[in-house]
Amino acid sequence: MSILELKNQFITELANLFPKEEINSFFYLLSDAYLGLKKVDIALDPDLLISISKEKEFITALSELKKEVPIQYIIGETEFYGLPFIVDKNVLIPRPETEELVEWILQEVQSLKLKVKSGVSNKPSVNILDIGTGSGCIAISLAKNLPDTKVWAIDVSTKAIKISRKNAKSNNIDIQFITENILNLKQLPQKMDIIVSNPPYVRELEKQEVKKNVIDHEPHLALFVKDKDPLLFYDKIADLAKENLTTNGQLYFEINQYLAKETMHLLKQKGFRNIELRKDIFGNDRMVKAEI
Repeated sequence: MSILELKNQFITELANLFPKEEINSFFYLLSDAYLGLKKVDIALDPDLLISISKEKEFITALSELKKEVPIQYIIGETEFYGLPFIVDKNVLIPRPETEELVEWILQEVQSLKLKVKSGVSNKPSVNILDIGTGSGCIAISLAKNLPDTKVWAIDVSTKAIKISRKNAKSNNIDIQFITENILNLKQLPQKMDIIVSNPPYVRELEKQEVKKNVIDHEPHLALFVKDKDPLLFYDKIADLAKENLTTNGQLYFEINQYLAKETMHLLKQKGFRNIELRKDIFGNDRMVKAEI
């Protein structure tokens, strides 16, 4: 079978599930992963014959796509903040909104470093903790872009920690990983300058808004919280942050867009100051920063 015939098969068999542009995107991602071929390579040689073994890989992927398995899980990797990450069903697929959270933190740390150079501050380095690290995307991206910073990462899932360790190694990053249920954690390894978390925040009542491929395939442990206590993780993490952040330390959250006011009120009630809310690229209330 030629590469063009295979592509047309994808378009035909997935037409009832996805727009053509998305099907093409899936096919080009698979072609790159399985054959090392870019979109331009296929355009220049549409009659290229595919071996039977490689054809089987594509057909298997096609079968998974029909079940609406995320393409990132099929390929086994994705990109976040310009870095490669291994992903599987044990970790959430990193979102672009979370890249914005990383960018915000990097900007703040860079500002701190400028103050150090100018003599405004005497803080020589930064200690960062990522709570609920999953694939390690936040922790690793921060560590990669802040080479003189020490980063810790916590997750309750041993399988997630295994994936995040692999991602740290493949990105040549040294991170201290801790397998722990944050709800039971009494003390952190040391005082932190920054604590960041993208905890579970989708309420059960909001499930109908979540895409089927997410509901069916991504880990519910990392996604959902009970309707009666939707800020459970924020409450616990804020308490930990209050006791374990350095003076002027910062707490960052990715949040439920429908609970922005409630999250900010919680932080204010606990004594945090300079609480700031930011929207994501889609215009939703998505990130909060607070200082102790």
